[in-house]
Amino acid sequence: MRVIFMGTPVFAVPCLKALLKEGVQVAGVVTQPDRPKGRGQKDIPSAVKEEAALNGLDIYQPLNLKDFAFIRLLEKLSPDVIVVVAFGRILPRVILDLPVRGCINVHASLLPQYRGAAPIHRAIMNGENITGITTMLINESLDSGDILLQEALPIHKEDTVGTLHDRLAPLGAKLLVKTLQLMEADGLKPVPQDHSKATYARIISSEDEVLDWNAPAGIIFNHVRGMNPWPGAKTTIDEKILKIWRVEAVDLECSKEVTIPGQVVVSGPDGLVVQANPGLVNVKELQLQGGKRLPAVDFLRGHPVRIGTVLG
Repeated sequence: MRVIFMGTPVFAVPCLKALLKEGVQVAGVVTQPDRPKGRGQKDIPSAVKEEAALNGLDIYQPLNLKDFAFIRLLEKLSPDVIVVVAFGRILPRVILDLPVRGCINVHASLLPQYRGAAPIHRAIMNGENITGITTMLINESLDSGDILLQEALPIHKEDTVGTLHDRLAPLGAKLLVKTLQLMEADGLKPVPQDHSKATYARIISSEDEVLDWNAPAGIIFNHVRGMNPWPGAKTTIDEKILKIWRVEAVDLECSKEVTIPGQVVVSGPDGLVVQANPGLVNVKELQLQGGKRLPAVDFLRGHPVRIGTVLG
């Protein structure tokens, strides 16, 4: 089977590796243009571009997916199928109609739940205990095409976006290979999604990063996990940004008396504990603007925080 692979971030790399390991003919790799990053704003290639280069694959980075020359190039590659994994752009109809067997997407949720750009973040932020991978046929609407295969994966209480990402990515690769094998054998029966059950995982915004100390402790716990390792949950202290990387929600029975949400109620050798509404949040790891990520106890040695200080 002749495949064009479209993907960009680290999440897509295991899928590309799996195709190559299985001997799938990857006719070309399409990825996002190099982007400036870091203090020097040096152009950095995507993770998929780096992997493709290591394997000597032809790489294409179009600025415009509707560009006539790019479309002609894809036509000449004659793909049986186009595989899309976290590519980051919506494919126009002219590309969707190119491959003989259609375009397949690997999506990090159990569709129709969590359609959209940030399914891993949103599932953790919402306190879900299960997610998974869906392979589906792509149409012109967002993540709404017919389902090919699905496999569930539990979300553990201590999972962060990073740890869940690292378990979902290889599962996506496994399910992609299985999908292509069944497709080649004409063993797939696409199932339409129940659109009435659709939920959406909108892209993470700067507003999403900000902790609301007026929320219950359990909500804050999930919020912090859903921002780790990117972009990081944040609050403020003395007009400086304070990123909160890891917390524990304290049993509500221990904290019935609410002071001011965001107020520090414990600070010292026993750690840093902050009032939520209701409940308490035991901050385990944090990072002051311009500083390093540190365990709370180590942070407090160099940056004492007075009891009664209000964060946010």
